[in-house]
Amino acid sequence: MALPARSSTPPRYVRWINSPYIFALGMFALMVPGQAFSTYYMYFYVDHLGLSIGLATVARTIYLVWDAVNGPLFGFLSDRTSTAWGRRRPWLFWAAPIKVLMFVALFSAPMGLDASRLFLWFLVTLILYDTMTGILWVNYHSLFPELYRGDVTRAKVSAIQNGFQIVAVLIGTAVTPLIFARFGYMRMAVLFGAIFLVLMWTMVALVRESDAPRPSPLPFVAAFRETLGNRSFWILNIANSFAQTVNGLLSASIPFYAKYVLGISEQVMPLFLASVFVSIVPMVAVWYRLIKRLGSVRAWRLAFVAYAFSVLPLLFVHGLVQGMLAGALVGFGMSGFLVTPGVVGARIIDLDAEKTGRRREGVYMAVGGFIIRSSGFLAAVAFWIAGLLFGYVSGTNPGPHPEAAFRFLMGFIPFVLLAVSFTVSLFFRWPKVERGKTRVRTSSVRS
Repeated sequence: MALPARSSTPPRYVRWINSPYIFALGMFALMVPGQAFSTYYMYFYVDHLGLSIGLATVARTIYLVWDAVNGPLFGFLSDRTSTAWGRRRPWLFWAAPIKVLMFVALFSAPMGLDASRLFLWFLVTLILYDTMTGILWVNYHSLFPELYRGDVTRAKVSAIQNGFQIVAVLIGTAVTPLIFARFGYMRMAVLFGAIFLVLMWTMVALVRESDAPRPSPLPFVAAFRETLGNRSFWILNIANSFAQTVNGLLSASIPFYAKYVLGISEQVMPLFLASVFVSIVPMVAVWYRLIKRLGSVRAWRLAFVAYAFSVLPLLFVHGLVQGMLAGALVGFGMSGFLVTPGVVGARIIDLDAEKTGRRREGVYMAVGGFIIRSSGFLAAVAFWIAGLLFGYVSGTNPGPHPEAAFRFLMGFIPFVLLAVSFTVSLFFRWPKVERGKTRVRTSSVRS
């Protein structure tokens, strides 16, 4: 199977080449199975199959050790890739079908496995699935700073991208329980995997990277020395990692919260899930305007504050109606964090390119992705701590206070983590290379 070449695109499709909507299609493709995974993998293995939270945390920890090596390596290799189809497209094309296979395997664990075999199945499929996911995310996000330039243009593209993302999140979160309740987890994975593959390959066929001559890439040590020595990059990603922990924690905790706190069935759960994500869609446009008015960094900091206060009602609500109202408020807070970080990060990469004369999106995205993906470990540790404090072990042994455990996970811990994000963001300063510049070059984008 060959990757579509540039010349194979029919002329009538030219107007879609590098359109923000085509680029956003990639986000939609990634998020449908990605959100189903992040929301239900813990629920599937811990509450459905009976894997202990402790073993689930161990598996996540082992993966992070592997991720510390493979993520930056794949980012470096992506930056050095040179083909007729560009640097990123071949990686996106070939990693996609392998991700689908691993996604299906992850949700196909046989019933009745003993604890050690279930742990082994979870660990192996998790490592392979997340490795492919990491490759896809690094290369997809590396396209953004190259294809679109300037804060205003990027804010527009980011708003469109996150509108698509929220629709995908809604499908991956609220529609998923309807599908697995009727057809089972494995068929749900097959369906979402097929959707992902078709849409990702469509995006790859209609995206064109710059064919301008590139200077020779930096050697391995020099590339990472420049990246790891960028203070602004570290501040951005450390602040984002705590907020991303909240995203992962909320996604993984929602099914437990609906069951143990709100007392609703899996059939009614989509209503609560929808309340969280439907409210994000109109708020994406609000944050786009805030970026234009306040600038990307101020809007980014404001997003942390709004997100922190939006989770507090989850500590107190009861029943479906109150839960849906609180969920809508969380959606408002979450939307700001989805739109603002990418604009700030893309500008950091621009400034690095001005300094070094080389664009290294792959290395930046890989290292930043590892920092942010460490949030998965923090979320798993939060689950483990809640289990210790409130006696929750698994679905077969929920302990005496499962309601308190998941109020703690959905309300208190997210507020603390977002307060840390905001505090860290106050230390952010643009690199010195930008001083004295009054305008960022902006390029037009087909829409």
